[in-house]
Amino acid sequence: MTAFPDRSSLMMTRIHPSESGPPRRAGDGGGRSSSSAPAPALQYTVWKRSSMGFQGTDGFSVYDAAGALAFRVDNYSRRRKLFAGELLLMDGRGSPLLALRPQILSMHDQWNCYKASEEGQGKRTRSQQLFSMRKCSVLQRGHEAEVFMSGCITASDHDGQQVPSFWVDGCFRRRSCKIRNSDGEEVARITRKKAEAASNSLTLGDDVFSLVVQPNVDCTMIMAFVVVLDRICWRPYTPMMCSS
Repeated sequence: MTAFPDRSSLMMTRIHPSESGPPRRAGDGGGRSSSSAPAPALQYTVWKRSSMGFQGTDGFSVYDAAGALAFRVDNYSRRRKLFAGELLLMDGRGSPLLALRPQILSMHDQWNCYKASEEGQGKRTRSQQLFSMRKCSVLQRGHEAEVFMSGCITASDHDGQQVPSFWVDGCFRRRSCKIRNSDGEEVARITRKKAEAASNSLTLGDDVFSLVVQPNVDCTMIMAFVVVLDRICWRPYTPMMCSS
């Protein structure tokens, strides 16, 4: 039986996606000589753990195809919504990108997203809001969450309700879901992560999963969706403890 390093040793190494190939940035077509070739999807590995590596952390570390830290969320508790503060989505260097806040009076676990800035912490206004995301009703079978972009005019369905700008199809808790736009086109996909070792392929635990973002899609926005999904698709949370 093949031996694998424990989680504490994984913290000392870079986590690579299963797919091989050089890293690509959003919008990079891989060269100008083959303009007819479609741009490749972007591959990320999402680790449900703060990059700081302290005991009991409940953040995110997101690595690109080269194993470089692309996004991070450093959070140290999972309190009830009434007492929860905002979550800050940062790039790999720790620069703030987006601020995510729960809406206290909401029946569908709504979260609001704002453009982040260090001097603007605690002063979020509706005019600064970029989108809101909430859990779907149990009557909406197969739809787990929906996103409404601020200032975006979308069509209404036959009941006169606004059609979401994005919606999540599948089950995030099982790490098997797709994010679709208002036209039903897939813009991102979340799947279980597989570790390749010799001739064996093992499916990792759900604290590590794969995120594939389609070309010309805002990766920062998609990662914000993932962070909110982790909060609204509630499950019992046990902090990961570092081994001594």
